[in-house]
Amino acid sequence: MSSSSDFQQDRHSFSGSPQKWNDFELPGDTLYYRFTSDMSNTEWGYKFTVTAGHLGRFQTGFEILKQMLSEERVIPHLPLAKIWEWQVGVACRQTGHQRLKAIHLLLKIVQCSAQRDCDLTLLKPLWQLFTHMENNLCHDVTKPGILLPLHRALAELFFVTENRVTELGSLQEYLLALNTEDHLHRCTAQ
Repeated sequence: MSSSSDFQQDRHSFSGSPQKWNDFELPGDTLYYRFTSDMSNTEWGYKFTVTAGHLGRFQTGFEILKQMLSEERVIPHLPLAKIWEWQVGVACRQTGHQRLKAIHLLLKIVQCSAQRDCDLTLLKPLWQLFTHMENNLCHDVTKPGILLPLHRALAELFFVTENRVTELGSLQEYLLALNTEDHLHRCTAQ
């Protein structure tokens, strides 16, 4: 695959199993591809998905927002409630390092926001991910005390948000909003 018909610019070649294929971006509005079979297998070939229309890249947005959140004089002019809502959605949809970066920005927003700028109950999907990780950690005795980077990042995020809602005097409402009714019943039974 390439961004030029002579396959000289932005060239990406793949062969073998789908696990060897990586996502990549090509500049421009045209993709050229060539499929060649060596006839060693009678499978159907390969399938790939092309997505167009991205306005910027994740890394660019991350760097811009991180810089804006580190400038104290800029923070009062930011629509933090809207940015918070958007960033929670980003953290829920992303995976890997991009999810870690999104959580890093959520942590910065919580730390620099005014009293009630952020609807912390929007964190419910991330809370469910965190509690799932906590439950798996308790059951996996082969790796005591070792937390994955995502687990550590979520632990820090929820530690800071819990302190924030405690300061605001709304801890009970926050905890009720994050947990499912089934989980609350199990905790009450215990």
